Amino acid sequence: MRPDMASARLHGSIVPMITPFTEGGEIDDGALRDLIDRAIEAGSHGISVTGTTGEPSALTLEERERVMEVGAKAVDGRVPFVPGTGTNNLDETIRLTRAAEGLGADAALVIVPYYSKPSQEGLYRYFAAVADATELSLLIYNIPGRTAVNMAPATMARLRADRPSIVGVKESNTDFEHVSKVLYDAGRDFLVFSGIELLCYPMLAIGGAGHVSATANILPAEVARLFDLVAEGKWEDALDLHYHLLPLNEALFLETNPGPLKWVLGRLGVAPPHLRPPLAEPGPETQRRLEATLARYGLERAS
Repeated sequence: MRPDMASARLHGSIVPMITPFTEGGEIDDGALRDLIDRAIEAGSHGISVTGTTGEPSALTLEERERVMEVGAKAVDGRVPFVPGTGTNNLDETIRLTRAAEGLGADAALVIVPYYSKPSQEGLYRYFAAVADATELSLLIYNIPGRTAVNMAPATMARLRADRPSIVGVKESNTDFEHVSKVLYDAGRDFLVFSGIELLCYPMLAIGGAGHVSATANILPAEVARLFDLVAEGKWEDALDLHYHLLPLNEALFLETNPGPLKWVLGRLGVAPPHLRPPLAEPGPETQRRLEATLARYGLERAS
């Protein structure tokens, strides 16, 4: 999708879907379709698959393409579709991004390459090469806690100036000075989405375009409403909702995402809880804390 069209469509709560697995470890297409329908019907503004919450490193390239295809068909144009296509291998990232383009995605979410710890110049060249290989609009996914490298605001600004198809960033970054500098350097119309659950409201307050929150797998209506309230100018109501969501946002990250999230979804009967190694279900103490949090929200276990 053209950058101007993507910028007009991308906003609000883009739900980062889990990848549901059967007990035997196979991708559960039907469960994924049900989760997408549930999120859209609850008022979510967009859908993403094969991002961090979707366990992309546990999927083969062919499986990632399959999940994107199932996701695109399930979304069926009802809301923007923004699959995660990034890897730490340029050719694989280009392959997945082109596949997303062929499926009619609105944009692709491309993670900063992990493990290799590239320089800022290396990051610039990598993202420029992805942008040159496809006409699809791109969102940078900056998550230094997983990648061990932080893309500097100046690098984002340079990419935006040189490659107009790079329209925004998902910032999983707790440094608010950094995020403010991104909006200042790259432009306040650069689409900045919060990837930190506890910072969804604060990010909107400084000019963010929305959020990509794992919590929306459980409470899609509430996470979408947070954006809607701000868009309506109802800041006090949005602040109340921010604090209402805080305990659940915290609990879901007691262990590595999406372990606690999948356990909760299984407990509620919303989706299968199964993970692929090396991830494992949360430990007993975490499970007790999750149970207590669910009770606080009146969320009941499936019978």
